Amino acid sequence: MKNMTAEEQLAKSGLTLPPAPSPVGVYKPCLVDGKYLYLSGHGPVQTDKSLIIGRIGRELDMEQGKLAARQVGLAMLSTIKANLGSLDKVKRVIKVLGMVNCVPEFEKHPYVINGCSELFAQIWGPENGVGVRSAVGFGSLPDNIPVEIEALFELY
Repeated sequence: MKNMTAEEQLAKSGLTLPPAPSPVGVYKPCLVDGKYLYLSGHGPVQTDKSLIIGRIGRELDMEQGKLAARQVGLAMLSTIKANLGSLDKVKRVIKVLGMVNCVPEFEKHPYVINGCSELFAQIWGPENGVGVRSAVGFGSLPDNIPVEIEALFELY
């Protein structure tokens, strides 16, 4: 059995991508430099273009935070497709930085960011879909979103 491409994996998953988010400031959502693709911080954009909002440990629990991180990953996939045309142009995930909007007592930041990391592993496979990662807590994030994630990818 042949390995499935990232586009085939996405189709098989049955997941729906939200619309690619537009910048709300002075920045580029993504930038290609040679064989690298840099994605700016993304939030949890839903298919109706609304954002998931709330702080982990207050309005949202840890599982809802993990789902929000997965939604961020879907928004990132949407940005890749909108700007590169296909997820198949990505060779591998290099680095993920996950920021979690949480109460000071919250300590499970990596668990929340796994929502995005597990999605990337599903799309690009356990070898190419898993890169190095940081998961940290913040006292606030823009628009009170629960998760913001930026990433670096290697292109073919």
